[in-house]
Amino acid sequence: MPSFDFLIIGSGTAGLSTALGLSQFGRVAIVSKDRASDSASDWAQGGVAAVMDEDHDSIALHIEDTLGAGMGLCHPDAVRHIIGQGPAAARRLIDWGVPFDRRADGNWHLTREGGHRARRVLHCADTTGHAIESTLLQQVRAHPAIQIAEAHFASDLWLRGDRCAGAWVLAPEDDRPQLWTARAVILASGGAGQLYRHTSNPLVATGDGIALAYRAGAEIANLEFIQFHPTTLYQPGSAPFLLSEALRGEGALLRLPDGSAFLERYDPRAELAPRDIVARAIDAEMKRHRIEYVTLDISHQPGAQVQRHFPAIFAHCRAHGYDLTREPVPVVPAAHYTCGGVVVDVAGRSSIDGLYAAGEVSASGLHGANRLASNSLLECVVGAASIVADLGGRSRLPEKPLPPPAPTSTRSSNALSETAIRTLRQALQTTMWRAAGIIRNDADLRAASANWEEMATRIGDAVQGPRYYQELRNLRLCAALLTRSALLREESRGCHFNSDHPQRREDFAADSIHQRDRPDPFLRPIPGAI
Repeated sequence: MPSFDFLIIGSGTAGLSTALGLSQFGRVAIVSKDRASDSASDWAQGGVAAVMDEDHDSIALHIEDTLGAGMGLCHPDAVRHIIGQGPAAARRLIDWGVPFDRRADGNWHLTREGGHRARRVLHCADTTGHAIESTLLQQVRAHPAIQIAEAHFASDLWLRGDRCAGAWVLAPEDDRPQLWTARAVILASGGAGQLYRHTSNPLVATGDGIALAYRAGAEIANLEFIQFHPTTLYQPGSAPFLLSEALRGEGALLRLPDGSAFLERYDPRAELAPRDIVARAIDAEMKRHRIEYVTLDISHQPGAQVQRHFPAIFAHCRAHGYDLTREPVPVVPAAHYTCGGVVVDVAGRSSIDGLYAAGEVSASGLHGANRLASNSLLECVVGAASIVADLGGRSRLPEKPLPPPAPTSTRSSNALSETAIRTLRQALQTTMWRAAGIIRNDADLRAASANWEEMATRIGDAVQGPRYYQELRNLRLCAALLTRSALLREESRGCHFNSDHPQRREDFAADSIHQRDRPDPFLRPIPGAI
């Protein structure tokens, strides 16, 4: 039975940053269900939002922009903590070797994205996430105190009494899990974009950490707030490719296929409005005109500048027959970011002793009802540092747990073929896109919610079984929690828009909370909410 000081589930920016920090205090294991580099972090294009130019920006302004995007559901203490730590987090990445772009005068090249009132996004051309992920992964692989277990899947957490002390882990080609124990367990497994038929997320984003935490009894908050990115390249039959919001920050314009503008009818900020507004505007125009896409046009900007700032996007578009520097390209919205997740405090502690969470899997209070662009990678690095400070600041780490003699789970699964499981997964994604997508309504949400209960009976709930089964198990649970939260929130706010309740209601200025031992989700007021 493997035993470590710290067990981290997930190998994106949050997991790798946490591992590097905790390695000074003991042995660290990272469980990665695929290759360690396969993460949403690696796919991130935009950058890291941090105040690096105090002549034209300030911590106070970044806080105001974050609170504005969050539509009254941000936790002010969390926002102040994470945004305040932004410059230090950026310097930490720089010290680790991340090669952020500089201007000709040697200062940082900062870009601006929707919802930001200043240029504050550090980036590495348009592949910032890959630059961060590859830099951190190189350091992690070389560290003697850190072990990465690729192609391993955590199917359930293990609690010793009321404390999380490990996880049941499936090795490659093995359907029966082995218990891995640790003094503390850190969830860094990313979001749940694969709930949807159209998503910018990698295949690994199946809500695993959220499901693990819920089954263990941790609180889950605000899953109804799924951010839909306004602009992915429209290419039927192919995986969506994200066209970074930084394109609009650098002057790209959204238009109907006939060239006419539409965004100013929805928000005076037009292309620089927050993502939820832009995505809903595109969705509404597509339905109104019965069109399959709108266009994004940056051809009026200098071609050399476009190629220099967005080399990966330019190359991908060229490979699919479009020249960013000469013509508009077709775009559609797609599920992009899970704003809710495992409830944590400013130290990264969940409601279960010994269980921490960082990054997209967490609900830190930073994002509220809608994430501000490029605050996500920032949250990963600051969240990791907070966990390291909490565990490292203790006078004594928790004792290593003594394991039970055998798995404690007696839950069963129904024998379904891999083909049947994949068919069910596709059906789930189609239903979620229709019922819990950009624009929702009560009838569709109720029908979907009933469907998830029926699916639970059909697939069972077992700690053992192959990865494709475990992923569907987790997706089904996340779908059920999300639709129930969406039904509870009888208003429209941020990423959540319900056509039966189109107005924002102040009596819903609260977190929606799920907890395993409570039959229904409930609303909880946010201390000091603005």
